[in-house]
Amino acid sequence: MSDRNAYEQKLRAKLDEMQAEVDKLKARAKDAEADQRIEHEKEVDELEAKRDEMRQKLDELRDAGDDAWDDIKAGAERAWGSLSDSLEKARSRFK
Repeated sequence: MSDRNAYEQKLRAKLDEMQAEVDKLKARAKDAEADQRIEHEKEVDELEAKRDEMRQKLDELRDAGDDAWDDIKAGAERAWGSLSDSLEKARSRFK
């Protein structure tokens, strides 16, 4: 397996783990009181949008030629960082 394939698989596995966390937060949002529910649901929507962006970056990585792969990889890493930060912030607010 190439480093490129290994990297893609690693990111996809992390994204699957993150999806499980988002699902947990979504369930907590449904159980929250009305005013908090709206706020939590908004945060979950934002997380899902960033998750979708990350999936798009992974698809771009898969389809990229060797010459563009490094640039797309850098974009994927930025998207991953943004998604991770947003998830951590949401976790702290959902407590």
